[in-house]
Amino acid sequence: MKRIDSLVRSLLVGVGILLLAGFAIPSVGLADPITYNLTSDHCTGGCGTAPFGTVTLTQIGANVSVVVDLANGPPNTIGWAQTGAGDFQLFKFNATGVALGDISVTQTFAGNNLQANTGTLNGDGTGLFAFGISCTTCGNGNLGITSNVVFQVANATIADLIGPNNLGNIFVADVFSSQTGNTGPVDASGSPVPEPSTLVLYGLGLTMLLMGQKWRKARVNNSL
Repeated sequence: MKRIDSLVRSLLVGVGILLLAGFAIPSVGLADPITYNLTSDHCTGGCGTAPFGTVTLTQIGANVSVVVDLANGPPNTIGWAQTGAGDFQLFKFNATGVALGDISVTQTFAGNNLQANTGTLNGDGTGLFAFGISCTTCGNGNLGITSNVVFQVANATIADLIGPNNLGNIFVADVFSSQTGNTGPVDASGSPVPEPSTLVLYGLGLTMLLMGQKWRKARVNNSL
C-alpha cells in the first residue's frame, strides 16, 4: 500500500513539474499565436487610455502571419495615422534574416494600397526599425481608417520578428486617438500577453503539485 501511495504522489508531482516547465519555455516556434499589447504612448499631448491595440503573430508552417488590430473603444477608439513621428509608416517592426520580398501585405484598406517598406526608420524616440507598412494612397495625418493591418512574412519564425530594438521596443504603430484628438506613435515592448490555454496549463500544474503535497501530508498523519 505504501508503495502505491508513493507512486501516486510521485505521479502527481511529476505531472505538475512537467506542466510548469512547459509554461516556462517560450512557445514562439509553435503554431499557437502570441499577442502583444500596444501600450506605450509617444503621442504629442498623449493618446489617452491604453491599450491602443494588439499585435498577434501566428506561425503557419514556414511563414508568420501578423495582424495589427487597433482598439475599438470604449473608452478609446483608435484609428490609423501617417505622420513624420512614425516615419510616415502605419506600422514598424524588425525582422532577422528577412528580405523585403519575403513580406506580403493583405489589402485591408478599401480603395487604397498598402505596401511593405525597408530602410532606416527612427521616428520620434521609439528607436531603430528596418521594416514598415505604409498606405501609399492615403495621404498623411489622421486617415479615418480603423481596419486591421495584416501581412505575412515568408521563411521566418515568430522569434525572428520579436527582438527588441535599441530602445527595447518590438513594434510601433502610428495612430489617431478619438479620446484626445492627438496622433503619434504607440509601441509594444516587454512580454506577450499569456494565451488562455497557457494559463490553464499553469493552473493545472500548480494544482497537481499541491495535490501531491496534500497526499503526502495525509499519509504521514494517518500513519501516526
